[in-house]
Amino acid sequence: MSTAPVPTPAITVDGTGMLRVSLLLRLRKEIDGAEPGAVVHVIATDPAAPLDLPAWCHMTGHHYLGAVPDPDGRLVYALRLAADARPTRPDAPWHTVDR
Repeated sequence: MSTAPVPTPAITVDGTGMLRVSLLLRLRKEIDGAEPGAVVHVIATDPAAPLDLPAWCHMTGHHYLGAVPDPDGRLVYALRLAADARPTRPDAPWHTVDR
């Protein structure tokens, strides 16, 4: 059985101790201006993160890559930034902005 290689992140967002609102605010801020195709690793302790991150990626058009192994045992999720992603509001990244 083979496993896919873990993409090396261009950006790591540490959301340790953050709940969904704070985590999405931090994520949006950290990826603002990042290059399309960049891989982002999100460290998250919020139990809702495995549901929230794929939903946010679906809403925005970014690509959710799933959980990735972490040598320190943390919960880490990967996503790839899309060139045609829908922008979100700076104060409410759970809402997209009309272009």
